[in-house]
Amino acid sequence: MTTLEIAIITDRAAWNNALAALALAAPNAHILQTWEWGELKRMTTGWQPIRFAYKRDGQIAALASVGVRTAFRLFKVMYVPKGPVLAYADAALLGAVLEHLEMFARRQGAVWLKIDPDVIDGTGIPGQPDEQPDTVGGAVKALLHQRRWQFSPDQVQFRNTLVIDLARSTDQLLAAMSQNTRRKVRAAEREGVTIRVGSAADLPLLYDLYRVTGERDHFLIRPFSYYELAWKTFMEAGLAHPLIAEKDGVPIAMVILFHFGATCWYFYGASSNQHRDAMPNYLLQWHAMQWAKAHGYTLYDLWGAPNTFDETDSMWGVFMFKQGFRGQVVRHIGAWDYAPYPPLYALYTQVMPRLLRRMRAARGAAVENHDESTG
Repeated sequence: MTTLEIAIITDRAAWNNALAALALAAPNAHILQTWEWGELKRMTTGWQPIRFAYKRDGQIAALASVGVRTAFRLFKVMYVPKGPVLAYADAALLGAVLEHLEMFARRQGAVWLKIDPDVIDGTGIPGQPDEQPDTVGGAVKALLHQRRWQFSPDQVQFRNTLVIDLARSTDQLLAAMSQNTRRKVRAAEREGVTIRVGSAADLPLLYDLYRVTGERDHFLIRPFSYYELAWKTFMEAGLAHPLIAEKDGVPIAMVILFHFGATCWYFYGASSNQHRDAMPNYLLQWHAMQWAKAHGYTLYDLWGAPNTFDETDSMWGVFMFKQGFRGQVVRHIGAWDYAPYPPLYALYTQVMPRLLRRMRAARGAAVENHDESTG
């Protein structure tokens, strides 16, 4: 049994430095485990971060930023986004970390503890010749089953994504793209699209482009205050990099890159309704890849791919765009729940949602009746 010394880190620099150092042994050191992400969620959605460091032989071997909050004013729930962070091939270490997290959840009276480790389940599209299972991911899932964790019905983050290996030269990266994507990159250049680096002064512009995209593509976005805080926090910490595409001096598209450890993620993207035929999104992605490579990142994560790899999936169109850059499909093991008290977990996940739906329906009926009685 692996014996760990467990401490809580309360200093930003100490946490991020430990996470960056651990990234050398655990390439799954994800930006959602940074100090800044925990603080963002604390300030915007009420998740209170508790940051555990696990030392073995005097050295930090694992980290877990655990968000804790109360749901429905009754239930305490816990979430470790894209964590815990450790070398998952080390089964003894993983077992010891899970044991501590399970004990912590029990002592806190939590209904559930969700982990969403950045652990690869396999690569390639299922059923295609390039599909390959990952032995470490398979072993992790087996251990979770053994310890009575269950695959979560509530998957918070994308399970699948596309990742581009930046170890190749820029010429090789460009040559690897599909012919259609490469043509559109060059078309944007011919159309006079230029790319500039954004700053905090551009936050309203970035949000306006994002809002327009949400309206056009029918997805909900949060208020400006949320994105202002998120983007500004990560930009000031040196963990976010906005790029803005312009034509004739008019901003027409943007991307916001988040970066940590060895990875640069394409977290946000948007475009206006103007000059869409100038293909600014293709040129933005090419500049983003070049920027990430020039700054020492070895992986460019396009952040999100379909759960089901066919045209019925809502992400299929976005996937077709991303696939043109010829990243590798990477499938993760997803989020898993530990329920210290199974009957309470069943109440929370099965009974409470139905009860809340009935309460909302009853309130709606009451309002309807009130409107009718008052003419």
